[in-house]
Amino acid sequence: MIDTIIFDLGGVLIDWNPKYLYRKIFDTEEEVEDFLDNICTFSWNEEQDGGRSIAEANALLIDQYPEHEDEIRAFYGRWTEMLGGAIEPMVDIFKACKAKSEYNVYALTNWSAETWPIAWSTFPFLHQFDGIVVSGQERLKKPDKAIYERIISRYGIEPQKAIFIDDNLRNIKAAKKHGLHTIHHLDPDSTADKLRALKII
Repeated sequence: MIDTIIFDLGGVLIDWNPKYLYRKIFDTEEEVEDFLDNICTFSWNEEQDGGRSIAEANALLIDQYPEHEDEIRAFYGRWTEMLGGAIEPMVDIFKACKAKSEYNVYALTNWSAETWPIAWSTFPFLHQFDGIVVSGQERLKKPDKAIYERIISRYGIEPQKAIFIDDNLRNIKAAKKHGLHTIHHLDPDSTADKLRALKII
């Protein structure tokens, strides 16, 4: 019996992509990809999701790549330009789950504590969750086991009665180790199909 549904946010319910910003800054897609692959990288950004300050993150990269100071500062200085909006079909799925009284619906997200207030004020549906664990606030991040333990203990979740939905396979694999049922989110239609098969929506 499933009684808990846990959603990731970025890439599942919220469209966030640094390319939306850097396509305005650089002339070619090759330049965009080179910058994001080698300077403002995924792993660099994840450290902010884990609690490192934006000021420290910027200083680290500017020291290494002073010729790209403006582009580096743009990552967080123009962070809202990376937001593509809510992924509406998935928000509809979230609301369908939330409308059923038998489910507790939570979010577990890798997100900087400093940019989280922007998301909170931008997306009203976030206020409808029964609880949200934000990595930057906890100074923990997926796929570290401690953040799964945190959400499980904080909300009294029984893992065998919970489903975790995330677009990152690494995070899905980590959740399975804690006994959570999982859905690897690829697109709204396939996730909806899997939830219907489980008679959740």
